[in-house]
Amino acid sequence: MSTSIRITEETKRKLEAVKRDDETFDELLDRLAVTRTPDDVVAMAGFADEGIEEHMDETHTDLSESLDANSRR
Repeated sequence: MSTSIRITEETKRKLEAVKRDDETFDELLDRLAVTRTPDDVVAMAGFADEGIEEHMDETHTDLSESLDANSRR
């Protein structure tokens, strides 16, 4: 059985950009529609070192201060 869905040309271009050469649009959408559980997210984030959140906050603060200083010049 086949079903049609309407999408904009912009959405189609985005999908084509991530579609693999050997993949149908149905396979692409199936791959993108994988449901993630909280445990999946934790497992995927396992690569981050301890203290990464603090480091990201410090980097954000440093960048904000730098942008503020540059905008006052």
